[in-house]
Amino acid sequence: MTVPTETFSSPVSSTVARSWLLVSAARPDLFDHAAATSADAIVLDLEDAVPAPGKPAARGHVARWLHRGGRAWVRINAASTPDWIEDCRLLQTMPEVAGVVLAKTESADHIERTAEFLGPQCPVVALVESALGLEQAGAIAAHPATVRLAFGVGDFRRDTGIGDEPIALAYARSRLVIASRAASIAGPIDGPTLDTQPPALAQDCTLTVSMGMTGKLTLRPEQVGSINAMLGPSVADRRWAQSVIEELGEGGERVGDGSDLPRLARAQRIRDLAGALRCPDLP
Repeated sequence: MTVPTETFSSPVSSTVARSWLLVSAARPDLFDHAAATSADAIVLDLEDAVPAPGKPAARGHVARWLHRGGRAWVRINAASTPDWIEDCRLLQTMPEVAGVVLAKTESADHIERTAEFLGPQCPVVALVESALGLEQAGAIAAHPATVRLAFGVGDFRRDTGIGDEPIALAYARSRLVIASRAASIAGPIDGPTLDTQPPALAQDCTLTVSMGMTGKLTLRPEQVGSINAMLGPSVADRRWAQSVIEELGEGGERVGDGSDLPRLARAQRIRDLAGALRCPDLP
């Protein structure tokens, strides 16, 4: 089957991508379906979604789909494993890959080794999934190849014994947000919502936004639309931003007091994000 390249091209930059849809690399029958969703980023998963005996075949599925015109990120195995080397050898020859999500990142050296293997043209999303990774979040975020951090909630909880309550994970989320901001990279990507019920997803997305995170992993195509809506600027936010910019002027020509400049800066961020996400014009 011949697949048009544009079918698999994300319309938005990875720096503002909200929904990151993970698809098992062992299920090539799902690749086209994932690409047909409105996900901002598709991630073909060579790590946890593929049992060890199936990894060579999964790499073949990824290679064939990308060579056929697909466009996606690939989650590769941890840099401490032999599978990492095989994953990198595969992607080294594939300029079609949008970037890599590096599993279990625990140091800037993991990013450095990956970047040396794949070259500077291949951006890296660093998946932080352990206490050691969290402690090194600042250095990981500061590496030039890192475009975003992502939070591997399940493995982080297994590593630390921390519960799944929002307050229990608040420190970890805040740490990733602050490390990202200090390194001047985009806000981090939160972990997935495993509960299939819409209220659970809405609650989790509200938490994601309140913590300062700007993207979310998902395993379910049916969640993509809601994630995009809840993590993007709402119509109300965009109208507010437009009114503030009109009131104060694009360059702050009509600023009246000390509260106006922060308002204007927030309004411009909302306006610019809407543009980057190609939101439709306001009604």
